[in-house]
Amino acid sequence: MPVIEHAASILLLWALIGYLLGSIPFGMVLARVMGLGNLRDIGSGNIGATNVLRTGNKTAAALTLILDGGKGAAAVLLARAFGGEDTAQIAGLMAMIGHCYPVWLRFAGGKGVATFLGIMLALSLPVGIGCCIAWLIGALLWRISSMGALVSAAASTFLLVFLGEGEAVVLGGLLTVIVLWRHRANISRLRAGTEPKIGQNS
Repeated sequence: MPVIEHAASILLLWALIGYLLGSIPFGMVLARVMGLGNLRDIGSGNIGATNVLRTGNKTAAALTLILDGGKGAAAVLLARAFGGEDTAQIAGLMAMIGHCYPVWLRFAGGKGVATFLGIMLALSLPVGIGCCIAWLIGALLWRISSMGALVSAAASTFLLVFLGEGEAVVLGGLLTVIVLWRHRANISRLRAGTEPKIGQNS
């Protein structure tokens, strides 16, 4: 945990800013703007890049990935620039919660993988790169997006400790728990052998 340097009111302000940034549903916005339909009616119904890819539009999926990651990174970097490490970590956590549980979508959001990676990259570039590599390894080995997410989340705490970012371990652990919780249905399908491969429509 970082040293708490700011008053509760400041921390709450950055928590709100982080939540609002994280709650922007870029996948749904891009799908509508690019005429791809309602993501809720496509594939898994999720608002993230993997489900956007199921529309067949790789550009929209790539933009969703970048923007969902970017909003997590922006929350951390803005809070750090105008506050400190305590506000940065609060904003990062709330950006993740905002993506997964956005008020605009009745708290039914995405699974948070891109936002998680964006937060990690902003917290510590080496850790973030390590998490991205872990995602690639998991996704390429199994050809399943959720495996990449689970491998990356599992690796994050180890990377934080190994690369000397111990004050972010609690945040990393919380983000990992959120990723695992949001992927609980995927974990069940992985156990049953029914989890779709990357690019499949269901």
